[in-house]
Amino acid sequence: MTRRVLFLCTGNSARSVLAESTLKKWGEGRYLSFSAGSQPAGRVNPFAIAQLEREGFPVEGMRSKSWDEFAEADAAAMDLIVTVCDSAAAEACPVVFGDFVRVHWGLFDPAGLEGTDEQKAAAFDRAHQIIKARLQAFLDIPDSAWNDRAALKAQLDPIAQID
Repeated sequence: MTRRVLFLCTGNSARSVLAESTLKKWGEGRYLSFSAGSQPAGRVNPFAIAQLEREGFPVEGMRSKSWDEFAEADAAAMDLIVTVCDSAAAEACPVVFGDFVRVHWGLFDPAGLEGTDEQKAAAFDRAHQIIKARLQAFLDIPDSAWNDRAALKAQLDPIAQID
């Protein structure tokens, strides 16, 4: 069974896009991945696109979109929603309701970094390394874990601590 995973953040221009693309490649056949934002930036950050391209992850069709697209009555149901906002930086995370597992894997926003292009690229690289480590841990969870939501959540929550 293919499960649907939605990565949510505020702008849907960096972290959630990095996660969507990474899971799209690594989880092919097991997971369908999507991303959205509560206040979409309107474009994917060029440093996110460059990071994904540099590492061979898919970028075709990537766009900054509103989570409203996934809340429509005819929208496909999600199995897992992962928020990636950085609550430590007092960033507002979207509040979502529905019949799915929800976890929070907070992460600093590389798009918020001021500095040179080299510093910005380094921030995107660091964010993507963390996302990849977390998604590898996610992919290590056996499909059978989905049969018990409480047990699944108990395996998903600690992934937020992976740096």
